[in-house]
Amino acid sequence: MLLMVLLLSGILPLAAQSLLPQDSAERRVTPYVNTLTAKASFRKAAKAGIILIGGGDTLRACNPCNQTPSTALSYADICNIYKRELGDSVNVYCMPIPTAIEYYCPDAAKKLTHAEAPVLNSMFAACSDSVLVVNIYNILGEHAAERIFSRTDHHWAPRGAYYAAMKLCEVAGVPFKDLSHYEEHVIPGFVGTMPSFSGESAVRNAPEDFYYYTPVDCDYTTTYIQYKTQKQQIVGEYPAAEGPFFKTQGSGAAYNTFMGGDSKITQVRTGVNNGRRILIFKDSFGNAIPGYLFFSFEEVHVIDFRYFDRNILKYIKENKITDVVFANNLTHACGNASYNAFKRFLKQ
Repeated sequence: MLLMVLLLSGILPLAAQSLLPQDSAERRVTPYVNTLTAKASFRKAAKAGIILIGGGDTLRACNPCNQTPSTALSYADICNIYKRELGDSVNVYCMPIPTAIEYYCPDAAKKLTHAEAPVLNSMFAACSDSVLVVNIYNILGEHAAERIFSRTDHHWAPRGAYYAAMKLCEVAGVPFKDLSHYEEHVIPGFVGTMPSFSGESAVRNAPEDFYYYTPVDCDYTTTYIQYKTQKQQIVGEYPAAEGPFFKTQGSGAAYNTFMGGDSKITQVRTGVNNGRRILIFKDSFGNAIPGYLFFSFEEVHVIDFRYFDRNILKYIKENKITDVVFANNLTHACGNASYNAFKRFLKQ
């Protein structure tokens, strides 16, 4: 009761506001029931076990889920470790990103993939009470009829990231502005990674429109620390330099609209003065999230787990980070590479 009074009076800093206990329902996903493509035709693609759903102009290619409830435990463990290391002054959030197959798999194709709901429930149950769960599974299900996942690319679509950012801000207790405060852009004729991944030309012949959204009347400055890499290994870095967060791309590279790629540290300073500075640990799925947070946080820092060569505890302290979000797609979240990288950041 005293904590609530202090929060309402403004005596406690904003960073503490989301540390209230979460309702148990918020920490559990409700398995999604597919009503959109449940009866659709499907076939297994030539490569990688990719599932092709439907056909013609609306063909959708999806990676199967290979994760299990047991493989999910490592991501929870990492979130718990970081929370113990960072203490009460930094909020830690577990926000794994489901993939398209969970929402569009035909009933008859379920034998080709694992269900993702049990994986997420296992992960969330293993998170300590001091780690904040951001359950975006349910909100994505509510909007599955919209363009929340690309059909021809392995990533989600920017609109899916919008709903994830909305949920994150709700859990974090910060303001959030809806799409009426953004300008919509469209890149026609987008074909993503799935023709190559699947070995199927039919996917290339089913291009889609790529919609993305940029904030209007929003002050922000983006600074990049770009790494020099060889074969995805860091061999140096360029001096920090300002640049655009949204970078105009052609149809073949539409997803690179956000920050232009992965091999960098991105730091965004906004016009918000609430003392909240968020760090997002991500893979490429996470690239589409930060652009929806410029009305919500004073600073937004973005680190790809595949490219970081500093001590993370020192980075968090030096940059006065108040909120750390683990936002990886479910495959990376449950993988050994991400677990090992996150552990390494604490000591390197």
